[in-house]
Amino acid sequence: MSRLVYLKGVSSIAIDAGKCTGCGLCLEVCPHAVLELAGGKARVADLDACMECGACAKNCPSCAVSVAAGVGCAQAVIRGAVKGSEPACGCSGTHPDTDCC
Repeated sequence: MSRLVYLKGVSSIAIDAGKCTGCGLCLEVCPHAVLELAGGKARVADLDACMECGACAKNCPSCAVSVAAGVGCAQAVIRGAVKGSEPACGCSGTHPDTDCC
């Protein structure tokens, strides 16, 4: 399987190393291996693989991970593939049935 790349260089995932305890739970729940442990702390290893699902942030017991949904959303990639165009999230919020955010 090829490596999934969402919108290059724009994912909002961030790690606060000062809060990170190095438990590794964020690595376990990430569906795309975006994170890794280095020096006993989590760090972003593959920013462009992040689909901003929020699993890492929701499962971090020390609130060291933050993600703002929308920029790298999976629906944008799927919509682009179906339409034969570049991924576009359409996060205007004006069409709740079709906007992915």
